[in-house]
Amino acid sequence: MSIATKTGDAGSTALAGGTRVSKADDRVEAYGAVDELNSSLGFARSICTDLEIAGWTEEIQKTLFRVGGSLASDPEKRRGTPITLAEDATKLTELVYRIEATPGILADWSLPGAHRESAAYEIARTICRRAERASVRLMESGEEVDADVLAYLNRLSDLIWLFGRLIEVRAGVDARLRDDTKAGPNFSRAW
Repeated sequence: MSIATKTGDAGSTALAGGTRVSKADDRVEAYGAVDELNSSLGFARSICTDLEIAGWTEEIQKTLFRVGGSLASDPEKRRGTPITLAEDATKLTELVYRIEATPGILADWSLPGAHRESAAYEIARTICRRAERASVRLMESGEEVDADVLAYLNRLSDLIWLFGRLIEVRAGVDARLRDDTKAGPNFSRAW
């Protein structure tokens, strides 16, 4: 059997469960963005020299297959045990709190590109936000979307941003958007 089935040559694809939809369908857009996120995180992990962050990233990538599976499933034709992500979202939240406790991690907005490894995570973060927006559009169109998918993607984008900051802090890189000469609270009027 070949992966070249030719069934999508006219612009349709099959959801999990067999329902055929347009490749431009909102559901396909949502799980496609999750697939792109997974690939982007794979690249970030491949260049990440911080073994702890690389390990966390690999676990997230494995979970993203379940996130994509949830989005790719035709709600009317789901079989078996539903995909659950609530515990996964909780684990991300706990890791966010753990990383936020790192001194200097929340100094200000950061300017992407100060460090190669953190820049790769910045790209993944923006793709994560796109996957989240696509999932919200899918839900707002009246389609069923597991609420835990939205919570997971929202938390994940925060965590990916923190991965970039943690890489910079551990490398001694200051990527703050503004220096100490600008008055005001962190994260406001950064420009």
